[in-house]
Amino acid sequence: MTEPSENAILTDHPCEFRHSNPLSLGVELELQVIDMGDYDLSASAADLIAYYERFPIRATISPELSSSMIEVSVGVFDSWHDVLERLTTVRDTIVSRAKWLNLGLCGGGSHPFQRWQQRRIFDSARFREVSSLYGYLAKQFTVFGQHIHVGCADGDIALWLLHSLNRFIPHFIALAASSPFFQASSTSFHSSRLNSVSAFPLSGRAPYFTEWKSFDENYFQPLRRTGIVKCMKDFYWDIRPKPEYGTIELRVCDTPLTMQRAALLAGYLQAICSRLIEQGQNVAESEYLVYSFNRFQACRFGLDGTYLDPISHTECTIRQSILNTIDWIGHSKHSSLSLGSLLIQLSHMATTKNDAERLMEHYAQSGTLEDVVQYSIDRFAG
Repeated sequence: MTEPSENAILTDHPCEFRHSNPLSLGVELELQVIDMGDYDLSASAADLIAYYERFPIRATISPELSSSMIEVSVGVFDSWHDVLERLTTVRDTIVSRAKWLNLGLCGGGSHPFQRWQQRRIFDSARFREVSSLYGYLAKQFTVFGQHIHVGCADGDIALWLLHSLNRFIPHFIALAASSPFFQASSTSFHSSRLNSVSAFPLSGRAPYFTEWKSFDENYFQPLRRTGIVKCMKDFYWDIRPKPEYGTIELRVCDTPLTMQRAALLAGYLQAICSRLIEQGQNVAESEYLVYSFNRFQACRFGLDGTYLDPISHTECTIRQSILNTIDWIGHSKHSSLSLGSLLIQLSHMATTKNDAERLMEHYAQSGTLEDVVQYSIDRFAG
């Protein structure tokens, strides 16, 4: 994966798939900008980004749809260890600088008590256009996710990997879930964030195309000519190709509370992709028959949700399916000490509480959602 130039992104051929280093990793985190006076979201993203520009930070910090959130992109890496090192360094810098503006930063897929009516759309041409098109949904989209990019040699491989990953989507939802509260209410969901994403018409699963040329000519270009979409950013799919980067992008993860969990999720995706490439099996469209069911179970019940295997048609918990997958990865021909360390830590994640459960537990102990925000800030700061 290589970072594209602005001119490369604004090409006349927005669906031309750029080559990138296979299995390279990129991570983006959407973070909450918190007013430390009342622990609500602060509409200070523009001020914060301008302040960060005064300091050397080894990351790209960008605005997002709401002026109460920022996106942190940390570059391209070969391993999850490298991702963790960079995330930790960047985290330390941006947290310490934000304090000077009396702002806090944290993960979590949703803010526990913010009101969407009070949000402001960030002042940019694209975000104004999105707001004009989607109305109140744009402000309700003040939710926070982790996006993980995996490099692909070409577009055909990207589409094959995208569809091969369909059965692992519940794993990432459950492991990353951190949005049990929404609009000052307990939702009974581990990940309520994805309900906001699902409201958009171009969300959900990608259409079943297995060749990039066919995807471009028979799907993307017709939609582009009608004006429904202009570029790949207009799709809010759970996994989408990013041809300008030469990657596929996993988008179902809530932003974790810690950098360790964020890096491990990236490593998990890379390890699954590596194992899939090693096996090279075809994926049938019929595997999507249980996709919506498994996705809902992960959002609602987290690791204890029911998982229906689309290949074997057997049933287990999502937690057990993750442990089965870890065992499957462990039999790779390309095992290493780094992979072993990853799998040990992933096993721990799968057998302990996820972030949503920790947030709900802290709320039960403290009794206030302001304390939940403070807890999230402390966890993010390490």
